[in-house]
Amino acid sequence: MKKIIFGLFTATVLVGCTDDLNTEPRVEQSLDNLLDSDPNATLGILGKLYGGLALHGIGIPGSSNQQADIAGDDPGETVFFRAIWNMQELTTDIAKNRWGDGGLDPLTTATNWVPTNKFFGYLYNRSYFNIAQINNFIIEVQKTDEPNADVYVAEARFLRALFYYYLMDTFGGVVMITEADGVTGVSRAKSTRTEVFEFVESELLAVEETIPASNEYGRANKAAVHMLLTKIYLNAQVYTGTDRYSDALIYSEKVILESSFTLDDDYQSIFQGDNFTSPEIIFPIIGDRNSVQSFGTATYLTNGSLGDTTMPIAEFGNSESWFGHRCTPAIYSLFGDLETTADSRAIFWTEGHSYEMDDYRTWESGYPTTKFQNQYSDGSSGQSNFSDTDIPLFRLADAYLMYAEAQFRGGGGSAVQAVDYINVLRERAYGDASGNITEADLTEQFLIDERARELYYEGHRRQDLIRFDRFTGGTYNWPWKGNVVDGTSIPDHYNLFPFPLEALQANPLLEQNPGYTN
Repeated sequence: MKKIIFGLFTATVLVGCTDDLNTEPRVEQSLDNLLDSDPNATLGILGKLYGGLALHGIGIPGSSNQQADIAGDDPGETVFFRAIWNMQELTTDIAKNRWGDGGLDPLTTATNWVPTNKFFGYLYNRSYFNIAQINNFIIEVQKTDEPNADVYVAEARFLRALFYYYLMDTFGGVVMITEADGVTGVSRAKSTRTEVFEFVESELLAVEETIPASNEYGRANKAAVHMLLTKIYLNAQVYTGTDRYSDALIYSEKVILESSFTLDDDYQSIFQGDNFTSPEIIFPIIGDRNSVQSFGTATYLTNGSLGDTTMPIAEFGNSESWFGHRCTPAIYSLFGDLETTADSRAIFWTEGHSYEMDDYRTWESGYPTTKFQNQYSDGSSGQSNFSDTDIPLFRLADAYLMYAEAQFRGGGGSAVQAVDYINVLRERAYGDASGNITEADLTEQFLIDERARELYYEGHRRQDLIRFDRFTGGTYNWPWKGNVVDGTSIPDHYNLFPFPLEALQANPLLEQNPGYTN
């Protein structure tokens, strides 16, 4: 069952926090005592580490028994995936949110980014809270006689590398804390972005042979390690100033050729309530209406993308609609005429909504997407306020696209193979070869557009736009970029987010990113 790893976690544990955080974890039982007293505790606490991607803490969100890991106006807003999705999608041409509360407007318009915006703090604090838990776990599990300790530690190191990867991507150079620093916290200056890159790379290479090729669903496997290596290598020019496209191509091939994952026959089913059966999902963030109740995983996408009476929310498996997210014309225009397109990836709700987004604060302005939905692939749709749908954080189609881009950028390989990989995806989308491309079509513009068509709403877009030099400046504008209806230039320092004010106050050695004032 896909939910087992989370079900094993039953206790709150002692964690260490870095001094540059303003977080106060609750202590009910120390980790070393728990590991000594409960033979199942090691795997259960490992489950809690994975839960750091999906949960706000413990208890049912919105109930009197909820206990959040970090402080926030709404515990659901502090969930890691919701925080990173806001940064990677709302700040781009993919989606806009109409609520506008507590700092969402500056994200969705890419204007007035200040260190006091709580959403920057949620991503930063959540990442370091999770890293602190991981460091403590690594320290304590190595003291036990747990027979699977090496594998568990390797999985924990993968998760830590994943969080540092996202911190590096969003904030640049950051403070590096590992198990070598103990659990009492440490204040130090941030490492350079290149140093963070080198740490993430070294950690992934170190665990590559220990993590199983096949693992329990929801846990890291060798293909997940190779996917993350591919991602850091594809973005190495941005992160370090030195391209690593040849390495990106090598590791994308490892994912494609050496793993057991295969493309799903049906695109929509990858994003439905029973998508844990999909052969394409390499590393998911698990959702479950019963055991992983969270307002920060697919629930945020499914509920947030449903609204007015024209949308039959029950048919999508929902009992609530939040009137929140809509896509912009910049993304759905990539599919041509939505009434006639044969591309099955164009999953947008048009009835009762305008094509143009004249006012992002108006629900009917722009098209919602029902790409993520609680309905199951067999058509059943038991209604729930929480989503059963898992987030496909890494899936095989992305490896195909990364191979093609790495090859195009001079990383070696074969242009013929690159085109073949793209056409496999397009044949799934079109149902036949009518949408296939040739080598002549393989341009930079096509690659960035095809990544949008295949991966929109999955949390990749800001990173892609930066890599293609289309995020800041005015080379490429989209609706409401710079808080202008047709879009306008935004400053180059917006390629990184500002460090939260509370982190700067807690750690006087932490320097703010250039272009921002405290």
